[in-house]
Formats: sequence, structure tokens, C-alpha cells
Amino acid sequence: MGEHSAKPDVLQEIFAVPKPIIGMVHSLPLPGAPRFKHHDLDDVYRFGVEEALRLKEGGVDGLLLENAGDIPFSKPEDIGHETVAAMSVLGKLIREETGLPLGIITVANGALPSLAIAKACGARFVRVNQWVNAYIANEGFVEGISGRAARYRSWIEAETVKIFADVHVKHGSHAIVADRPLSEQAKDAEFFDADVLIATGYRTGDPTPVGEVQGIRQHVSLPVIVGSGLNVDNCRALLSVADGAILGSSIKEAGIMHSPVSVEKVQALIAVVREIRQEMSEAHSHSTD
Repeated sequence: MGEHSAKPDVLQEIFAVPKPIIGMVHSLPLPGAPRFKHHDLDDVYRFGVEEALRLKEGGVDGLLLENAGDIPFSKPEDIGHETVAAMSVLGKLIREETGLPLGIITVANGALPSLAIAKACGARFVRVNQWVNAYIANEGFVEGISGRAARYRSWIEAETVKIFADVHVKHGSHAIVADRPLSEQAKDAEFFDADVLIATGYRTGDPTPVGEVQGIRQHVSLPVIVGSGLNVDNCRALLSVADGAILGSSIKEAGIMHSPVSVEKVQALIAVVREIRQEMSEAHSHSTD
């Protein structure tokens, strides 16, 4: 287990259900991104809210907003004020329209922009892909940002915004820390005050290996959730070892990140999750008889 005393259960605190499912809102390109010139900003806001409402109709427990259309992604120091401004407006609109707990991720590894957005729009958490250590990503060398981010969070008085940190994040090479096994990297994230850890596959949409989830949770006291590839076929296996999941490409109409959310696909997956929760409740009831 980790070296820290156990923290409060952040997942229960935010979502108030076991095994919470967090739906991804992949935004269209925002101002400053090369592909934005093909869009109107009001349409970008409208699309983001519509996606969030589809996810809510499907039954998710929370939402995670990402600037997914800002391809190619920038390194943290190059994420502009215009991105923070547009994401803050969109996040506020989504919160007001859905009432669901909201998280923010600004790629690539924009922990400080994400915290600023979360503070501005009332989001409950941020996802940070490289909280500790370092790796080689499509954007180049990406290093852990926990020291700067934790101090910035304190400075803007956003300590209620929780940190969901990836361990061995997808879309990159971890050869630079290959002498540190997954268990050690998970311990590092806990030691540097993450609140929830995330296990992912290798690419967006790829299933997260069950063994990776187990390899993380065996060495920490924090909740561990699945960050990639959850679907109807594998959710029972993954949620048997994970404390929740982020839901993305598998519930899109075309099964790819940039297509719209399919309400029917979300409902089908959530139906299985609710079965799992019912089974958990019955097992707990029998154990206390």
C-alpha cells in the first residue's frame, strides 16, 4: 500500500455512487487551434452541450471536458489564454445544462490551464496525464508537473478541485523511466498528492489491460479507474478490479473520438454497470446479515 494515510474516497465524494462512469465530452476545435477556422464558436459551444446532454441521457455519473479538437496538441507552456477562456465558457454551460459533476483536461498535460478552467467554471476535478516522472509523447518530452500544479492550485484557492492522474499514460514512450516499474510510478503519483489514479491502454479507444489496473491498485491506497477502452463486452472484467471508468470512443456513433455520442450505446453500457452495482449491494447486504 502507499506511504500516506488513506484519503477520503474522492470518487464517492464527487459522484455518490459505486463504480462511477465519467463520460468524455470531446470538444470541437477552439480558438487558436488550426482547425477552428472551419467552425463558429457558438456552434462549438452548442455541440459540446449537446454531447454532454446525450451522455446524461445515457446515464453517466459525471463528465470530463477535453479540448480534443485542438489538433495538433500543444505542450503545456504553449496552451494559450484563448483556450482557457473558451473552455471556461463551455464548462460553465455544460454544468448549468446537465447538473452533473464535471472534470477538465487540457491537452497536452495542461494541468495549470485545467485548474484555471476548473476554478472558473466550478468543475470538481482535473485529469493530468503526466503528474509525476516523464515520458516522450507526440508533443515531445513531457515531464511531471505536480510541483507547479499543486502550488498553482493553492495560489488560486482551488484545493477542492481534485487531481485524477494517469499512471503510464497512453500515446507515448516510457523508456525514459523504464527502470521504474508500474508499481513505483503509481507510488510516486500517490506520494505527490494525486487523489485518483488512472490506468489506460496504449491509444485512445484501446482497452485498458486488466493486469495494468491490478498492477497499479496493488501498491497504492488511492482509487484506480479505467481511462481507455471500456465497452459493453469488457466492462464486467475491468470493473471487477477498477473503482470506476472514463467512457469515450466506444460510445460514439462511429466508434471514434470525433463522432457524436450514441445515447443507445451509453444506455447499453450503463445497464451493465447498474447490474454490477446491484450485485455489489446484494453481496454487501448478505455479508452484514
